[in-house]
Amino acid sequence: MRLEKQILMIVWAALGTSSLAQGQTEKLNLSKEFIQQQLDGAAKQIKVLDKETPKDKFPKTFENGKEVFSSSSWWCSGFYPGTLFYLYEGTKDQELLRKAEDKLTYLEKEKNNKGTHDLGFMLFCSFGNALRLTGNTQKYEPVLTTGANSLASRYSPKTKTIRSWDHGAWDYPVIIDNMMNLEFLTQVSKVTGDKKYYDIAVTHAETTLKNHFRKDYSSYHVIDYDKNTGKVRSKKTHQGAFDESAWSRGQGWALYGYTMMYRETKKKEFLKQAQQIAKYILDNPNLPSDLIPYWDFDKDKIASSDKMYPNKDLRDVSAAALYASALLELSQYTKGSESALYLNKGETIIKNLSQAPYLAPYGQNGGYILQHSVGALPLNSEVDVPLTYADYYYVEALVRYKRLLAGEPIIKEIAK
Repeated sequence: MRLEKQILMIVWAALGTSSLAQGQTEKLNLSKEFIQQQLDGAAKQIKVLDKETPKDKFPKTFENGKEVFSSSSWWCSGFYPGTLFYLYEGTKDQELLRKAEDKLTYLEKEKNNKGTHDLGFMLFCSFGNALRLTGNTQKYEPVLTTGANSLASRYSPKTKTIRSWDHGAWDYPVIIDNMMNLEFLTQVSKVTGDKKYYDIAVTHAETTLKNHFRKDYSSYHVIDYDKNTGKVRSKKTHQGAFDESAWSRGQGWALYGYTMMYRETKKKEFLKQAQQIAKYILDNPNLPSDLIPYWDFDKDKIASSDKMYPNKDLRDVSAAALYASALLELSQYTKGSESALYLNKGETIIKNLSQAPYLAPYGQNGGYILQHSVGALPLNSEVDVPLTYADYYYVEALVRYKRLLAGEPIIKEIAK
């Protein structure tokens, strides 16, 4: 296994990760002072949330004047410690590192959870960042490896995908969000030298590319497969306006997912897909001028008489944060005016998220950094509230931008 790992590491090192070309820092429009100010402010704000958070609970949102927490089994449990780790990276505040590591004590048991596809969110965003920043392989690698095995157990060779949900009337549902969990698998392949995780991730991404997208490169939310034949049974939504609509955060999962999978594999079809998804988002006539999207790109097609949507004009800050982080990375894998476009749009989103009405005033919003996200409007769940994953991807975008300002690679992997 040791020799196999060495060979795989050589191959992946040859693929490499991207950094800014020499001199390209001159093209960056946000200053070091601005980015650091946002990181420092976010660190100050999250300490407000920390004071309200029970040791064994994880922040979900702040709603109707009350904090809402979850157990470790909720799909969002990894975002709060992950945000703490990123803010430690961005500020070097040792208190944040200590708080992040303390939280992992209550999250570790999810490594054995084979009932969810969200282990990338839960474990990679938390333990992955912990390993990367501390280098404590003895403590964190076993958790990640066990968790990756739990996630891999949900893969079906018949559908060639990882199953998303075990609930509902679906036969074998796969949601676009699942693209985000693939980085967990590819990175654990690098850590362990075991290619099986990488192979599952690539196959899932290829199957999703084939079945999840419309001709305009917008994504369906849910594809339901026949678990016995692998054929597509239906194409639906669960959180979007209607089955054929383009749910905004779903487009963000897709953009981020294929950008990341290009980085992990250097497969050109993944890069092309990311570019086409970015074009769909950025050229969409329903994208507001500040680039903070409405919760669904097709919300105007909802009948005004539809009582399910009394306020269909809500923005979704969580989708914007995803776009920003993904666009910054995509700018590193493209050239010329296209690269400049992605970088500029990512900068614009960061700048707009870093001010009212999206940035919460210090001490307000329950201690969450951003406000005005939408979880699932059709379910009347988490509507126009702060969300823990909006904060995570916003802070990730800030940290990525800080790396660019320093002339460093935008991505820092857990595998050394």
